[in-house]
Amino acid sequence: MPVSAQVNISRMLGQQAERVMALGEWEERWQQDRIGFHQPTVHRMLEKNLDKVLNGRTGVRFFFPLCGKAIDMKWLADQGHSVVGVEISEKGIQQFFEENNMTFSEEPVPEIPGAKVFRNPEKNISLYQCDLFQFSSSIAGRFGGIWDRGSLVAINPKDREKYAALIVSLMDQDCRYLLDTFLYNPDQYRGSSCNVELLQSVDALTDRQRDWGLDSFMENIHLITLKNSSATK
Repeated sequence: MPVSAQVNISRMLGQQAERVMALGEWEERWQQDRIGFHQPTVHRMLEKNLDKVLNGRTGVRFFFPLCGKAIDMKWLADQGHSVVGVEISEKGIQQFFEENNMTFSEEPVPEIPGAKVFRNPEKNISLYQCDLFQFSSSIAGRFGGIWDRGSLVAINPKDREKYAALIVSLMDQDCRYLLDTFLYNPDQYRGSSCNVELLQSVDALTDRQRDWGLDSFMENIHLITLKNSSATK
């Protein structure tokens, strides 16, 4: 990587370390339709690496942290998997069901004051509207698959260790966790009872990154599994 790009990336990471976004700011983005992070199609990295996540299994329970209205959830549900997501924006959750022509029920979550869960039993999709850090395995159990497309990146840097601990606590013994990152290095999962494998690294440089002064920008896909689990075999 050229020195100029390294300097710019270091500067961005330094600035990002100080970034703090309140939950209300994310809700405001949804209300104002400032959701450039949403992709209207299934993520190409999930499509390409799904076999590695499934590892021969069927009917996997998938967890989507900060799920938004990701079309990936319906795509997996259509293949017979079940999906649980967590999202702070009620608008985002309702749009997911409405835009995919799916009915849904709405009910409170007794364990989390003010939280709601929206369900479509036909597709076995349950989306919790709440603060991610109030969610736990005691509410919805553990999962055999996790798809993290931008969630870790969106978390305030000071909360990332807490985030990693939460995700690990939601992993079943055979869980296979697919993590999509750009600048962030997932090393904090290493040594925390997890194996981390880089599956793919692709050039993701666009005009947007060039405007930041970058001439190199890579998208990385990691597969994370619990140590001493059958999922690593």
